[in-house]
Amino acid sequence: MPKIKTHSGAKKRFTVSKNGKIKRGHAGKRHLLNGHGKTTKLKRHLRKEGFADKSNVAQVKRLIPYA
Repeated sequence: MPKIKTHSGAKKRFTVSKNGKIKRGHAGKRHLLNGHGKTTKLKRHLRKEGFADKSNVAQVKRLIPYA
């Protein structure tokens, strides 16, 4: 069988944890981070990692087959 190509965009955005969960970053953490852009509480919550929803896990795992 030939190898399956990994989706280039997905490999930059998702990683697989040791337990098999799909880790992802939060949206909204690129700009307007100081002064009057976002609150400190929001920025603190955006720092923490998120996990992909169970409805999307199968699709993401197809995009990164060897992760």
